[in-house]
Amino acid sequence: METSQSIAPHTPSAMPPGHASAAECGEPPEAGCDVVTVPARQGLEAVDILRRGAAADAVGPVLHDDGGDTLGFVVPSGTAAAWDVPGSTCTETDGRGLSLDLNPEPPVEGSDWLLPPGEADLATDPAVLRAALGEAARLIEAADNCR
Repeated sequence: METSQSIAPHTPSAMPPGHASAAECGEPPEAGCDVVTVPARQGLEAVDILRRGAAADAVGPVLHDDGGDTLGFVVPSGTAAAWDVPGSTCTETDGRGLSLDLNPEPPVEGSDWLLPPGEADLATDPAVLRAALGEAARLIEAADNCR
């Protein structure tokens, strides 16, 4: 299992060459998808941004942990290899434990679906998610600086 965690700020505007798009993640679940994990506050803000924006239908399934500490966005396979968003981690699943059936059990014990498969696209486009996470981080920073 490959994991990529970003430590340097970098927000490219386009997806890396050879990177799968959300539409390409429409492959059977056995093909695998990756999961981007972020702090819950930033993730919830990003979900709001994605659902309100022009690409409102671009958000795929989203997991949350029972402790409410993190959210996990399902993204196309291959995203982990080039993921570079500060404060987040992208884990390659190779399809292990990740089923995108219409009524799936959450793939990780101690988690539940915030946006379950069947109510969302098969995966969130990584470029769209990257932009939403960046906007969410800026909104959170602005709100925290107003205190």
